[in-house]
Amino acid sequence: MQRRNRDINTADVAIIGGTGFYQMDGLTDLEEVDVDTPFGKPSDSILLGTLGPVRLAFLPRHGRGHRILPSELPALANIWALKQLGVGRVISVSAVGSLRDELQPLHVVVPDQLIDRTRGRPSTFFGRGLVAHVAFAQPFCPVLRDVLYGAGETSGAKTHHGGTSVVIDGPAFSTQAESRMYRAWNADIIGMTALPEAKLAREAELCYANLSLVTDYDAWHESREPVTAEMIIGNLTKNVETAKRIVATAVGALSPERECACPDALAMALVTPGNLVPEDTKRELEPIVGRYMRVEALS
Repeated sequence: MQRRNRDINTADVAIIGGTGFYQMDGLTDLEEVDVDTPFGKPSDSILLGTLGPVRLAFLPRHGRGHRILPSELPALANIWALKQLGVGRVISVSAVGSLRDELQPLHVVVPDQLIDRTRGRPSTFFGRGLVAHVAFAQPFCPVLRDVLYGAGETSGAKTHHGGTSVVIDGPAFSTQAESRMYRAWNADIIGMTALPEAKLAREAELCYANLSLVTDYDAWHESREPVTAEMIIGNLTKNVETAKRIVATAVGALSPERECACPDALAMALVTPGNLVPEDTKRELEPIVGRYMRVEALS
């Protein structure tokens, strides 16, 4: 991927680091930026840096020091801020539990499907006089997923291509009954953070894929110890260095241009004519909808 001629305070690719993944190694030309958004502050300051020829943005999802619950995450602000910084691709790293024997702790999964079990999380940029319905049958960018899987294989990690991730609110882990139900639904892994991130990224026309780090067997596997935060953090510590290698390899393997449908996700999704959309709404969403409708300057 060739670096574009752009300002140092913009980026091409974003890394959203999950539990245990609080920094990205090997970055140069570092700059920390605070982005104000119409949806409040992002999870933390965003670190901009260069990795090889690529300008990256790194955002710790839960904030430095892990201060934000999954259900409290300012996902709207996070995705809006990344879009404002010029990001086109987002690699999300998450800790997950396994719902299958073959997906063992310390394995890596690049899921291709989602089941939403969250409640009440703001999950769309739209409303306030502007209606849009994006396609979400394939919730992750297939091209970015392939790149992540290839990078996982190259890293030597046991990497699984595809799988369904069920997303719950937390912060408590599943009951055994819930865990068995998710297995009956043919879900493969369980986490707390891929939604609404994936939906918002699609609305913002960003390529989004998830690197899921398996830390435990959730509650269904009665022969295993109960899931604890200590267990998860212990396995994550082992997994994070592998994840950093995978992410660095994936970033270096990206093509200069995005060759998928993600950059045009809104082309057939916007329903409300631009002349009927309130100017305040258009201004709030200008980084996202500006290419489709004129935004009047403030007088």
